[in-house]
Amino acid sequence: MEQIGTQEAKKRMLKALSSSLGIVTTALKAADVGRTTFYRWLKEDEEFAKQVKEVESIEQDFIRSKYYECIKDKVPSVVIHAAKTQLGLNEKQFIDVTTQGEKINKIEIEIVKSKDKDE
Repeated sequence: MEQIGTQEAKKRMLKALSSSLGIVTTALKAADVGRTTFYRWLKEDEEFAKQVKEVESIEQDFIRSKYYECIKDKVPSVVIHAAKTQLGLNEKQFIDVTTQGEKINKIEIEIVKSKDKDE
């Protein structure tokens, strides 16, 4: 049987995790729980681990909802990200390397040293 103090600490930790949207370090400080203790609880207590997973699901749902809000609000960088990751649209740049209808078979690049101002 688990001690009442441990049960209370686990409740505090779950509440703190929920408040911090799953950020463990923030929750550990708020709940006054050590990192080693938290990870031991995760490993040894299936019910606690299950509740932590539920908090992680809430965190992911929150992030997803904010992402879609930004898309809805037409935030350019988020719309571009969504187009690339969700729809598979990527930017492609093509350079037309032709001259008057004839293809160029050879490209030569000449590197010229710039003149110094003192010369």
